[in-house]
Amino acid sequence: MEIVTKDSNGNVLNGGDTVIMTKTLKVKGSQINLKRGDKVKNIKLIDDEANIEARIGKATIVIKTEFIKKA
Repeated sequence: MEIVTKDSNGNVLNGGDTVIMTKTLKVKGSQINLKRGDKVKNIKLIDDEANIEARIGKATIVIKTEFIKKA
């Protein structure tokens, strides 16, 4: 069965897409804050349809898809 990852608006996400944060989030264990409206480029899809991976600076983080929308 193929995993389909969707953003908060129901748009299908693909690897390498750019997404926009819809909520300000603090990243646990880091001093990184993702602010509402920030663009995250070149996302990576993982085996969990409710999460994506992204590189912010030198850190790789996992973001819940309910807090992003496709750019």
